[in-house]
Amino acid sequence: MRFRPVTPEVLVRELTDRVTAGERTEWTRVILDGAPPARPDELAEALVEPLRVLGRPVLRVAAADFLRPASLRFERGRADPDARYELWLDEGALRREVLDPLSPGGTGRVLPALWNAATDRATRADYTRLPPGGVLLLDGELLLGRGLPHELSVHLWLSAPALARRLPADEHWALPAFARYDAEVRPLHTADTGVRADDPRHPAVLDDTPV
Repeated sequence: MRFRPVTPEVLVRELTDRVTAGERTEWTRVILDGAPPARPDELAEALVEPLRVLGRPVLRVAAADFLRPASLRFERGRADPDARYELWLDEGALRREVLDPLSPGGTGRVLPALWNAATDRATRADYTRLPPGGVLLLDGELLLGRGLPHELSVHLWLSAPALARRLPADEHWALPAFARYDAEVRPLHTADTGVRADDPRHPAVLDDTPV
């Protein structure tokens, strides 16, 4: 694999250009995928202001706010990597409340958060409307390969040693889930833009997915 080194600022600028350069649709749904240590949430946040400066309304949604209740997530125990990979995300709710309303001809009415995993209770968030021309930034882990509808996807990839080094020790039980994801989905290549993020200060874009 060949990577093109960029700075974090250049990565944000190039992704902003890619979001805004394509044919303008009613809404642009962008998936920012990566294991937690790759910080897809920080990349999502960094894209907000540049997009708004260019006149694009932006809505950020975290996939972590669409997890299933603990009784379902932990049915096999709290440290089951296959459950994290297959069962933790409430795909149906994410489609119904976020992605489908931003499909062509949709309503634009989105529920930005459904479930607080820390309290294991509904967030009671209010619905919001993303105006036509707006951009959804959906960040989270293990999102590709599920057929989630979107216009653009970015994967922040960590090599296995970097992931093991940067993932907290009490989360190492999840390493097999991310290894399985890499093997089955190949997200670095599946995404529209693959980014090596072993060193967050020095990202590098996969050459065959130029931004």
